[in-house]
Amino acid sequence: MKVFLSFVRKEFIHILRDVRTMLIVLIMPVVLMLLFGFAITTEIKNIDVMAVVDHYTPDVRNELTALESNPYITFKGIICEHDVDAMLRRGDCVAVVMFARDGKRNIVLDASNPSISASVGSYLTQILQGVEQNQDISSQSATLPVTTYMRHNPQLKSAYNFVPGVMGLILILICSIMTCVSVVREKEMGTMEVLLVSPVKPIYVVLPKMIPYFVISLINIVTILLISHFVLDMPVYGNLPTLLALCVLYIVLSLALGLFISTLVRSQMVALIICAMVMMVPMMMLSGMLYPIENLPPGLKEVSYLVPARWFIEAIRKVMVEGLGMGSIWKDMLILTAMTVFFFVVSLRKFNDRLE
Repeated sequence: MKVFLSFVRKEFIHILRDVRTMLIVLIMPVVLMLLFGFAITTEIKNIDVMAVVDHYTPDVRNELTALESNPYITFKGIICEHDVDAMLRRGDCVAVVMFARDGKRNIVLDASNPSISASVGSYLTQILQGVEQNQDISSQSATLPVTTYMRHNPQLKSAYNFVPGVMGLILILICSIMTCVSVVREKEMGTMEVLLVSPVKPIYVVLPKMIPYFVISLINIVTILLISHFVLDMPVYGNLPTLLALCVLYIVLSLALGLFISTLVRSQMVALIICAMVMMVPMMMLSGMLYPIENLPPGLKEVSYLVPARWFIEAIRKVMVEGLGMGSIWKDMLILTAMTVFFFVVSLRKFNDRLE
């Protein structure tokens, strides 16, 4: 144990001396959280809207007032019908609401960005229907209003989607990159071979390299949770010990993955490329962070089962957003545990094989 602790102390000293690496490891999570939380958002904000009005009635005035007073809409005024196409082409607005004489409401959208236009159209429809539902329905032929209820995230805040995804991305990148580079650096310097042929067991050589990054990752977890709650207004509905247990398991898995990659390469540059590029793209595309797993085509959906971040993001959304407990995420925890054991066993076996 004394030898093990001396190795751990050596790794801590080595990391603390590298100020640039420490800044990257501790500041990058904060930058990514703020970037995804504010700059990269799917929320509907600052929508430039114009209107075409052929005639004024109390209903039309009420709906125009609703558009003008909505905090997410910038009402740019009333235009003529023949100017609609020109306004959309110039980018003066993204949507035009046309109030027809027969009572119909037509919404013309700039569909150059399909995802935004679909969201804007749906949002404007809800506003107009909400005004109609608040008015007296005197005609028996009038259709009954349809009320939509949204659970877990009624405001449709993008932070509810990106925070779990960013947590999964940050932890696996930092843990795997730092661990992998730390081990590969020893290979390049030739000290790893000396350590492996010493009387010390390989596990006492490898594990101390992971412990400092485990501690740093715990600090990152606390930082991310504080930012998500106090800056991005994202509550944690689930049990906090369950959330922390899930994060700790994922950190250990990420460290084991970095250790596994270090057994396959001998250059720090190759290790960085594999961790940062080869891993990051699948993590973002196949984990459910940006796109729903259900939307993936056959083949890629099956490949996503091998992506650790998929199971972590799915589980942490259940805990943070839906408020579920351990009973609902045991399957995800079991899969993450199996992956952790696999990477550890294979990595230590490869180190032992090199020793023999």
